[in-house]
Amino acid sequence: MTDGTVAEWRARGGDVDPVQACPIAPVVDVVFSRWTTPILWTLNEFGRQRFVELERRIGVITPKVLTQRLRQLERDGLIGRTYYPEVPPRVEYEISDLGRSLAPLFQSLVEWSPNLAKVEEARRRYDTHEPPHRRP
Repeated sequence: MTDGTVAEWRARGGDVDPVQACPIAPVVDVVFSRWTTPILWTLNEFGRQRFVELERRIGVITPKVLTQRLRQLERDGLIGRTYYPEVPPRVEYEISDLGRSLAPLFQSLVEWSPNLAKVEEARRRYDTHEPPHRRP
């Protein structure tokens, strides 16, 4: 959470720092922002890759968004970028030690993923019945 956001929150009368209220929120913002997880997962699983390889493995991401996310991940220290001054120039990306430290988190999510069937079932049940908050 940025200082501006915290300051705005406090100005509205907040008495608990949101980071203290939910200490994982800043981590979630960094690791689970749009496209970050697939990029980190791909670099962790497949190792060093060029831009086009990442683009192909991730699939539906646009080049513009991939470029933005890669720059942010490099800025955050989660990936490294190596430029080779060849003809044509070559750039490779790889996960950093800091990014690699997220591997246990990713593994935990993989282990939890069978629960997605239960989530889908709960959604189906919810959607086919009138929700309790809408009952007279």
